[in-house]
Amino acid sequence: MSEKLKDEELAPVDSTSKPPYRSQSVVSTQDAVFGEITEAGPNYRNVGWLGTVALMMKTQIGLGVLSIPAVFDALGLIPGIICLLAIAGITTWSDYIVGVFKLRHPDVYGIDDVGQKLFGHVGREVFGVVFILYWICCAGSGMLGISIGLNALSSHGACTAVFVAVSMIIGFGFASIQTLGRITWLAWVGIVCILASIFSLTVAVGLQDRPSTAPRTGPWTSDYQLFKSPSFTSAVTALASLIFAYAGTPAFFSIVSEMRNPRHYTRALIICQSVVTIVYIVVGTVVYYYCGSYVASPALGSAGSTMKKVNYGLALPGLIVSTTLLLHYPAKYIFVRTLRGSRHLAVNSLVHWAVWLGCTFGVALIAYIVASAVPVFGGLVALVGALLGTLMTFQPMGCMWLYDHWSEGKVQRTRRWMLMVGWSGFVIVIGTFLMIAGTYGSIVGIRDSYRVEGGSAAWTCADNSAS
Repeated sequence: MSEKLKDEELAPVDSTSKPPYRSQSVVSTQDAVFGEITEAGPNYRNVGWLGTVALMMKTQIGLGVLSIPAVFDALGLIPGIICLLAIAGITTWSDYIVGVFKLRHPDVYGIDDVGQKLFGHVGREVFGVVFILYWICCAGSGMLGISIGLNALSSHGACTAVFVAVSMIIGFGFASIQTLGRITWLAWVGIVCILASIFSLTVAVGLQDRPSTAPRTGPWTSDYQLFKSPSFTSAVTALASLIFAYAGTPAFFSIVSEMRNPRHYTRALIICQSVVTIVYIVVGTVVYYYCGSYVASPALGSAGSTMKKVNYGLALPGLIVSTTLLLHYPAKYIFVRTLRGSRHLAVNSLVHWAVWLGCTFGVALIAYIVASAVPVFGGLVALVGALLGTLMTFQPMGCMWLYDHWSEGKVQRTRRWMLMVGWSGFVIVIGTFLMIAGTYGSIVGIRDSYRVEGGSAAWTCADNSAS
């Protein structure tokens, strides 16, 4: 593909121009993924760079921030911050490679297309299945998060299974919005709400006498520690939680594919990762400092019953938006792959709507069933995050750089080339280690949890918010 054709396929799209008369020809734009984009169908290239910031931040910060205080409790405050910064640095590079690879290969829509280029048909199918499984389990976790919020606000006013079903219906409705460009306003609402919630929590834990899970009588001081000596299992499980907090990387393929100008991707990425990392450090440090080992899980319940209602009331729209995005990504992937190359992909035809709504409802239904029926779903999400989240955030990006630049070394092995080969290899190796170790830690955690609690019942009515 010539450089000129690549530039045309990735050129900024004017989403506002409309023909003044119906008799005039319809304005159209050719895209390497979506084909001909016209006013007769959805505009799949309508996300500005600020909208990209919102989508990235909401994908990253949605569920991960609530686990950061527990990570610091497992590792100790200073090692926890160091590990967080290390994971943030590696994942930021991985995210950057996503944008660079998209500019070099405009026909890439998802990580399955990367698998096709790197490993052929087998790579495409494996990465595609991994992508769908990962986001469906994350969406199921999002539904449970909404049900916890509804239980907390209503003091367990209804059966939890009902709240999970309501979460599925709400998620399906919003996830069925056709384009990310139309979802960006929801992402901004979600970011404002979740940030308001976690900063309210941060202030509340500093003002309260003691955390809600601490002993009610006798003197109490926070037992936070700057350094700890965790077991191998505890350490790798904590690292897996940090990776999960930054594991929005596979969704960034979908986001950059719908940008008006993909060359603004790096700008949006830097803002996103900087803000997310600052929020993680500030919230995690303050909550852990005041709560110590008595931090609640999720952390929004650490400031007592009254503030729990306030925090979940503020966070609920953010949790809904998170679930919306987590359902939208796998549904859009299946939709694009099903209709790619067909005129129905970018035209509002009956086939287009039938396939699209079928994809969103199917994904939402499977996420609901998995979240409701699996007895150890919380452990399953940790396992999926450690195994699949790491697999899609580290190794492919190292391979992507090598795929694009390995041939340069045959011409001239510069110092920069050798350093980048070494770095790419390091990302692949450390990603593989963290994937295996995190998976082991998650399996041990599932086993121990099942021994103690026996798992949860399928479609249970029990209160999951500890109200």
